[in-house]
Amino acid sequence: MAESCLDQRSIRQRIQNTPPLIEGFTTLEEQLQPNGFDLRVREVSSFQIEHDCPGSLTVKDIERRLPNTRSLPTNGDGFWHLLPGPYLLSFHETVNLPLDLMAFGRPRSSLLRSGVAIHTAVWDAGYSGRSQALVMVYHPNGFLLQKDARVMQLVFFHLNLPVEQGYKGRYQGEGTSNNS
Repeated sequence: MAESCLDQRSIRQRIQNTPPLIEGFTTLEEQLQPNGFDLRVREVSSFQIEHDCPGSLTVKDIERRLPNTRSLPTNGDGFWHLLPGPYLLSFHETVNLPLDLMAFGRPRSSLLRSGVAIHTAVWDAGYSGRSQALVMVYHPNGFLLQKDARVMQLVFFHLNLPVEQGYKGRYQGEGTSNNS
């Protein structure tokens, strides 16, 4: 099974582990896919345009700065009307990767067909948290996104060998009660 993608049955079994591979989902039957697990949108934030805080990536991690964001309210029907541009999306589900798995996030095809892309980083073995992704709206008229909609499929891969030390970075535990 080394270096293979987890199938639906394997994901279901890992969800029953302690800690579960995925927690905080609403409907296993809807979210569990043949080759991954759909994550739902919890919050959408816009990037604040400020001259003094554009965000930066430096040689020393301690000097890294993230840009300021502002959580966007939904309209009365529970939708965000996203105009063209970048947004930071937060997910409902918490992911708990064991030392023998890593994951990639891919947009649901309906987003791509609507002129919307999701960009993610690698989910490293040992990561645990409620992650975020960059949403880029390319359609000139924008896009309507409903709160709790399934937007991205997380695809899990077995590692050839489990890592000796899992993810220990700054985003460990993000979005959870331990590290909101």
